[in-house]
Amino acid sequence: MRGRRMMTWAAVAAFGAASVAATGPFAEARERLRDRIMQRMGADNAPKVPGSETIAYGRDPLQSLDVWRAKDASGPAPLVVFVHGGGWKRGSKDNATGRFKAEHYPQSGYAFASIDYRLVPASTVEQQAEDVALAVKALIGDAERLGIDRRRIVLMGHSAGAHLVALVGADERYLKGVGLSFADIAGVIPIDGAAYDVPAQMKDGPPVMQKTYAQAFGSDPARQAALSPTRHAGAPNAPAFLLLYVQRPDGVRQAKALGAALAAGGSRVEHGSFPGEGLQGHAEINRRLGDRSYAPTATVDAWLKRVFGA
Repeated sequence: MRGRRMMTWAAVAAFGAASVAATGPFAEARERLRDRIMQRMGADNAPKVPGSETIAYGRDPLQSLDVWRAKDASGPAPLVVFVHGGGWKRGSKDNATGRFKAEHYPQSGYAFASIDYRLVPASTVEQQAEDVALAVKALIGDAERLGIDRRRIVLMGHSAGAHLVALVGADERYLKGVGLSFADIAGVIPIDGAAYDVPAQMKDGPPVMQKTYAQAFGSDPARQAALSPTRHAGAPNAPAFLLLYVQRPDGVRQAKALGAALAAGGSRVEHGSFPGEGLQGHAEINRRLGDRSYAPTATVDAWLKRVFGA
């Protein structure tokens, strides 16, 4: 196990050096290598935390979620809804949620849900944002039975999931499309995303990611702008955001620009900047969030207490 892990980090380092010049005849091969590394790093083979209930929120098999009830709750509990990453085209609630969240948040007095959603290319990013809203609607509709306080819901997402929760938190059309509004969302926690301004990321982001971005967002500048949370952040938005990120230059740049736009639009914005570089840091902040010994966990816990008032 140790040897395999060391080989993975060596591959990450090699990938990081190669990706700087990931153009020309080897670009496609490098992107396939990146996909394989990300799948290995993003997969979490720890046993699923017991006690969840699986709920279908649509007809597609990928429109499902797992929900864990809050431990020792004296009344309706706040809810954290997690949206996994995977380049909009892979990943699932079963292998990309991280091993700590489903235990930590219920023990902290919150219900916790992790959702699957339809994937590119069979579905569009617009449909993925709709799925986030549909999942929230399903949880609200079953709030009394699940012991959830429907007025205290936070969206959390990592990587592509960070983009999706930021989009739902900045462009109200997705919530309105299912009969909800920003009044139903207490806050949003995007974790180490890097596509909050899609046209800027497709212009200045890592060359090795461009095929993934093109598959997800296409070539129409108007569509790219419409799928950019930063471009919608002038107001209205969800009331509070906590932007978490490690030291990836494009991720830091994108998060700071999104934060500035949200703050200008009237949202309360906080930032959590943590050590970590490249794919290793990107994976670790998701995998370890909820681990009480990991610094971002305390940052999120304190923020949730302020937002939930509990």
